[in-house]
Amino acid sequence: MILPSNIPVIVGVGESIDRPTEPRHGLEPMDLMLRAAHAAEVDAHAALVSQVDSLDVVNISSWPYRDAPGHLAQCLDIRPRHTTYGAVGGQSPLAFLQDAAQRIANGQSQVALICGAEAQHTVTQALRQGVELPWTAPSADAPTPLRGADIVHPLAVRLGCSHPLSVYPFYETASAAHWRQSPAVAQRESGELWSRYSQHASSNANAWLPEPHSATDIVTASPDNRMVAWPYTKLMVANPQVNQGAAVLLTSLEHARHAGIPEQQLVYPWGGAQAQEPRDFLARDHYWESHAQNAVLTACAHLAGGAFEAMELYSCFPCVPKMARRILGLPEKFEPTVTGGLTFFGAPLSNYMTHAICAMVRRLRTSLPVSHGLLYGQGEFVTKHHGLVLGRRPYPGHPALAYSSVQQIADSHRRAVPTIETEPLGPGQLEAFTLLYQHNGDVQQGVAMVRTPHNTRTLARVAPDDKWTLLALTDRDISPVGRTGVLRPTQHGYSEWSLVI
Repeated sequence: MILPSNIPVIVGVGESIDRPTEPRHGLEPMDLMLRAAHAAEVDAHAALVSQVDSLDVVNISSWPYRDAPGHLAQCLDIRPRHTTYGAVGGQSPLAFLQDAAQRIANGQSQVALICGAEAQHTVTQALRQGVELPWTAPSADAPTPLRGADIVHPLAVRLGCSHPLSVYPFYETASAAHWRQSPAVAQRESGELWSRYSQHASSNANAWLPEPHSATDIVTASPDNRMVAWPYTKLMVANPQVNQGAAVLLTSLEHARHAGIPEQQLVYPWGGAQAQEPRDFLARDHYWESHAQNAVLTACAHLAGGAFEAMELYSCFPCVPKMARRILGLPEKFEPTVTGGLTFFGAPLSNYMTHAICAMVRRLRTSLPVSHGLLYGQGEFVTKHHGLVLGRRPYPGHPALAYSSVQQIADSHRRAVPTIETEPLGPGQLEAFTLLYQHNGDVQQGVAMVRTPHNTRTLARVAPDDKWTLLALTDRDISPVGRTGVLRPTQHGYSEWSLVI
C-alpha cells in the first residue's frame, strides 16, 4: 500500500518550441529541455528543480550527446541519485512517468523530473544549407540506438521495409480488409480521424503545424501532400521535422502540500500497463490487430472502471488509433487527442508522449467534468505498448500504484506464426501490402506480404511497370487482400508477386 504521504502527484508541466529564422540561431535539444524544465517549475508554483533527485531523459535522436542526463543535471546544477537515458520508443515517456511515480510511492524519491527534446528541423536545415551549428560538440561515442535494419528480417531490409513508413501500411491494409471496409471507406475514416487531430493542434500553442485540415485535404494527394506509402499521404504520417521540448515534475502529495502547491495543480498517476510484440514484424501471426495493444488498453480500461473522459491515442499512422478505437469500443466520431497528433502537433520522435502528458495535465486541471484520462503510446513497428491513466483525484481507496505487465495475456492470444520463405515459386495469397513512392509521385515499387499454399509467408516485390497488379492494389472500391497471384523468384533474395490477368 502507498502511504498517504507518498502518493505521487504531477505538479508541473512545461514545454518549449523554437522556430529560428536561421539554423545557427536555433536552440539545441539541451536548451529546449532546460527551458521546458524551468517552465514546469514555474507551472508548479514552487522551487522544485533544485530538489530533483530522480532525472529521466527521453532518447534524443537529433543530436548526439555522450551523457544527456549528466549534461542536463550539470546545466540545472542538480545531483540526482537516479538518472536514466531512455531507449528509442514512443511509449518511453509513459514508462518513465510510471517508474518515477513508483519511486515516489516507495519512498525512494522525493522530486522527479522527466525531460525530452528534439531539434530535427534545425539540424535538417543546417545540413541542407551547409551550416555548422554552434551547439555542444557532438559526441562520437554517444549511445547508438538500434536501427530498423537491426531488428527486422533480412528479407524486409532487402525490400525497403525496415522503416516505420513502409511497415505500418501492412497493418493499415490488413485491418481494413478484416473490418470489411472498402479502401475508400477506410481512407475516409482515416481522413476524418486525422482532421480531428488537426483541430486539436490548432488550439495548442505548442503545435508545430497549427492549421486545421479537412478530411478531404488530408487524404487527397497533391503537390504539397504527395503519396509516401500506400495508402498514406504526407499529411497522414508523423512529422519529425520539429524543434520541441517538454518536461514533467512529480513529487509526493505531502511534499507538494508542504511546498504550498495549490490543490488544483495536482494530477495523480493511477497506474497502467505495458506489453510488446515480437520486434521482427514478420514474426507475428497477423496484422489486423496487435495483441499487446489489446491487452494494454483493456487493462487500462479496467483500471479506470470503463470509459475514458479524455484520451491521447498515439497517432504516428492512422492504423494505430483506429485499432485502439475498436478494442476500446469507441464510436467512430470520438475525440482521440488532447495534444494534436504526431502529424500536426509534431513528432519529436520518442518525446511526443511527454508533450501529451503536459496536455493531459492541463486538460484535467481545467475541465472539471473530466476526472481521468488515458495516455497510450507505442514504439517501433506496433511493437512496444504502454498505457497510463491519470486522474484529477487520487485513485479510489488509495491502492498501491498499479504497474502491470500484461505480456502473458498478450502472448496467450497469439496464433501460430508462419515460417518465412525468401524466394518462393507458385501461387500466393495477399495478406497485406503497400506501395512505396518516389518524391515525384511515381511508384518506386510495391511490397506484398503473401501466404503460400504451404502456409509460409514471404515479402515480395511488385514491379512498378506491372500496371495490372498496381491497378488492383489501388482500387478504391474493392480490397485486394485475399486475392491470389503468382510468385516468381528473382535471384535477388526475394520473389516478385503479380496478379494473373
